[in-house]
Amino acid sequence: MYFGDHHPPHFHAEYAEFSAQISIIDFAVLNGYLPPKALSLVVEWASFHKEELIENWRLLSEEGNGTFRRIEPLR
Repeated sequence: MYFGDHHPPHFHAEYAEFSAQISIIDFAVLNGYLPPKALSLVVEWASFHKEELIENWRLLSEEGNGTFRRIEPLR
Protein backbone atom coordinates (compact mmCIF):
# COMPACT_ATOMS: atom_id res chain seq x y z
CA MET A 1 0.00 0.00 0.00
CA TYR A 2 1.06 3.53 -0.62
CA PHE A 3 0.26 6.70 1.30
CA GLY A 4 -2.73 8.46 -0.29
CA ASP A 5 -3.32 5.66 -2.84
CA HIS A 6 -6.44 5.67 -5.06
CA HIS A 7 -9.66 3.69 -4.60
CA PRO A 8 -10.77 0.92 -4.62
CA PRO A 9 -8.96 -0.41 -1.53
CA HIS A 10 -6.06 -2.55 -2.69
CA PHE A 11 -2.49 -3.57 -2.01
CA HIS A 12 0.50 -4.11 -4.28
CA ALA A 13 2.18 -7.51 -4.62
CA GLU A 14 5.45 -8.30 -6.39
CA TYR A 15 7.01 -11.57 -7.43
CA ALA A 16 10.21 -11.68 -9.51
CA GLU A 17 9.60 -9.34 -12.47
CA PHE A 18 5.81 -9.43 -11.99
CA SER A 19 3.59 -7.07 -10.01
CA ALA A 20 -0.13 -6.66 -9.43
CA GLN A 21 -2.64 -4.57 -7.55
CA ILE A 22 -4.96 -6.82 -5.53
CA SER A 23 -8.39 -5.80 -4.22
CA ILE A 24 -8.70 -6.02 -0.44
CA ILE A 25 -12.44 -6.67 -0.75
CA ASP A 26 -12.45 -9.78 -2.97
CA PHE A 27 -8.74 -10.35 -3.77
CA ALA A 28 -9.32 -9.83 -7.49
CA VAL A 29 -6.39 -8.65 -9.60
CA LEU A 30 -7.17 -5.02 -10.43
CA ASN A 31 -4.09 -4.35 -12.51
CA GLY A 32 -0.95 -6.24 -13.49
CA TYR A 33 -0.16 -9.94 -13.37
CA LEU A 34 1.23 -12.57 -11.00
CA PRO A 35 1.88 -16.18 -12.00
CA PRO A 36 -0.91 -18.47 -10.72
CA LYS A 37 1.12 -20.08 -7.91
CA ALA A 38 2.36 -16.70 -6.63
CA LEU A 39 -1.16 -15.26 -6.85
CA SER A 40 -2.50 -18.22 -4.89
CA LEU A 41 0.00 -17.58 -2.09
CA VAL A 42 -0.81 -13.85 -2.06
CA VAL A 43 -4.55 -14.54 -1.83
CA GLU A 44 -3.97 -17.08 0.95
CA TRP A 45 -1.93 -14.52 2.91
CA ALA A 46 -4.47 -11.74 2.28
CA SER A 47 -7.37 -13.90 3.41
CA PHE A 48 -5.64 -14.45 6.77
CA HIS A 49 -4.97 -10.71 7.15
CA LYS A 50 -8.01 -9.06 5.55
CA GLU A 51 -8.96 -7.02 8.64
CA GLU A 52 -5.38 -5.78 9.04
CA LEU A 53 -5.26 -4.83 5.34
CA ILE A 54 -8.52 -2.89 5.69
CA GLU A 55 -7.20 -1.07 8.76
CA ASN A 56 -3.94 -0.20 7.00
CA TRP A 57 -5.89 1.08 3.99
CA ARG A 58 -7.91 3.30 6.32
CA LEU A 59 -4.79 4.59 8.06
CA LEU A 60 -2.92 5.31 4.82
CA SER A 61 -5.67 6.65 2.60
CA GLU A 62 -8.44 8.05 4.77
CA GLU A 63 -6.59 9.42 7.78
CA GLY A 64 -3.72 10.45 5.56
CA ASN A 65 -1.18 10.34 8.35
CA GLY A 66 1.20 7.91 6.64
CA THR A 67 1.25 5.40 9.48
CA PHE A 68 0.45 1.73 9.13
CA ARG A 69 0.84 -1.52 11.02
CA ARG A 70 3.26 -4.22 9.89
CA ILE A 71 1.53 -7.40 8.76
CA GLU A 72 3.24 -10.75 9.27
CA PRO A 73 4.34 -12.63 6.14
CA LEU A 74 2.89 -16.00 5.11
CA ARG A 75 4.71 -18.81 6.89
